Amino acid sequence: MEDSSAIDAFAALSQPTRLAVFRALVQAGPDGVAAGALAELVAVPASTLSSHLKLLEHAGLVTSRRLSRNIFYAARYDTARALIAFLMEDCCAGHPAICGPVSTCA
Repeated sequence: MEDSSAIDAFAALSQPTRLAVFRALVQAGPDGVAAGALAELVAVPASTLSSHLKLLEHAGLVTSRRLSRNIFYAARYDTARALIAFLMEDCCAGHPAICGPVSTCA
């Protein structure tokens, strides 16, 4: 991951509502969540949620797809993994075993 992409992703996640939205989408799985249901999950008005989702999508952390009248949003796990790898790339002075596993999920 390029530094500029990491900066964009961190900037998008550095706001409490956007972080909550992203975490909710990570928990939802690859099928994602309809925008209306997501707004209820994070207790944010739909109009406010829309601007947050645009920023997350611009940073490459979220993807959207239209299904009939609904827009479904999902986390981009590839980008999340790349961001984590970016952070851990030079872990522990070249001894990544010291850091242990980053995630327990398979």
